[in-house]
Amino acid sequence: MTTQLTRSRLTTADPAQQAFWLLRTVFTVAPIVFGLDKFANVLTDWPQYLAPWIDRIVPGTAQQAMYAVGVVEVLAGVLVAVAPRIGAWVVAAWLAGIILNLLTIPGFYDVALRDFGLFVAAVALARLAVRYAPARHVGSHS
Repeated sequence: MTTQLTRSRLTTADPAQQAFWLLRTVFTVAPIVFGLDKFANVLTDWPQYLAPWIDRIVPGTAQQAMYAVGVVEVLAGVLVAVAPRIGAWVVAAWLAGIILNLLTIPGFYDVALRDFGLFVAAVALARLAVRYAPARHVGSHS
């Protein structure tokens, strides 16, 4: 193992490893915060972001759909924290779904574009995780 890879995560001189930890932290915290807010609607009125066609096909109200969205987002954030190689792809897929939803609501194209940037960052995290969060094998002692 190289010296750079064995240094503390906080003091590493490897810019790619720093980027990995920044992205891992953001994609752990943000989905959890946004997911929890689906139950409180403090940051925004979340049901307005649900496309009418989706609201028509999911059971219950738009707010109830947001509760389900909140649960998925919290779980995705936790997955990034414990298994970033998988969690980053889950977040990327989730963001792709959000983007598709937003593109079907007139007036939300700017939010869709922002979320596309987040999608690209989640894919970058997934790629960095290949190097900085190696897969653990059952029975390994590392």
